Amino acid sequence: MSHPARTSQTPVAGSVDLVVTLGRLRLPNPILVASGTFGYGREMAGFVDLARLGGIVPKTITPLPRQGNVPWRTVETAAGLLNSIGLDNDGIDSFLVKLLPWLVACGAPVIVSVAGANQAEFVELARRLDDVPGIAALELNISCPNVSHGVDLGSDPEACRRVVAGVRDATRLPVLAKLTPNVTDIASVAKGARDGGADALTVINTCQGMAVDWRRRRPMLGNVIGGLSGPAIKPIALRCVHQVRQAVEIPIVGVGGIMTIDDCMEFFVTGASAVQIGTANFAEPIASIRLLEALPAALAELGATALADVVGTLVTPARAACPPPSPEGASHAE
Repeated sequence: MSHPARTSQTPVAGSVDLVVTLGRLRLPNPILVASGTFGYGREMAGFVDLARLGGIVPKTITPLPRQGNVPWRTVETAAGLLNSIGLDNDGIDSFLVKLLPWLVACGAPVIVSVAGANQAEFVELARRLDDVPGIAALELNISCPNVSHGVDLGSDPEACRRVVAGVRDATRLPVLAKLTPNVTDIASVAKGARDGGADALTVINTCQGMAVDWRRRRPMLGNVIGGLSGPAIKPIALRCVHQVRQAVEIPIVGVGGIMTIDDCMEFFVTGASAVQIGTANFAEPIASIRLLEALPAALAELGATALADVVGTLVTPARAACPPPSPEGASHAE
């Protein structure tokens, strides 16, 4: 028995088709809001028409309630935000009873972010959520830098494959794996997620960083190290999307420092089929709607009648071997 359709039936904004297909997940448009930056939707309902969003990824849930890390939990930086929240949440039981029903009623596709301390916890969360009405997909947070062993399962390609495969066997829902940039080779981890059966990849989570109060000679975050988000990490996120696009064929959701429509378009042409808006929500709660409204004109500027026309169209220069030095050059160098 397949899950019923859970997405909006309005695929076109103006004359431009904004529908997104991420494996088995179909979304009305590519503008989503990122986990941890939009609460559980209710917090933003006074500012944003939630039904217009391509998808909502609420705060990550875990099997049991978590208090999170000690203060300070956030520190502003010159071009972004450091956070060390520590997956503060009330656990899956409370989420299912108190939060999810209201969120589903808002009308946007709901992609539930889950995190476990090990593969068994990820699998159990997926099993609990499998038959719950209104959930469009799961996003596996295997990349949180703010909890003990938070990135372990997302740093090793084989560990990543096992977690995704375990979840894939436990649910009929589409599965997105959220990857960390805090690795040497993100492409190999992406291949692990693909081999495990991921429908799509979310690229990227935050970059590890820290802030210091030099006068007090103390770190500013209670957990010392946190995750850096915002405009400062956009070049890193674009690089990761490009590398993952070259390595795997499954769709990518781009995340990292998106503030303007130009940022969105950079991710699309680099290879992302959708984007998630994160830190921008703190500074401008309506950022996602502003970007959605600007998207048709930006696509039309490229002569595109559908978002799919521009995804992955980045043209990179051919890499040619450097010619050998001329005899004159070699003589001169000597």
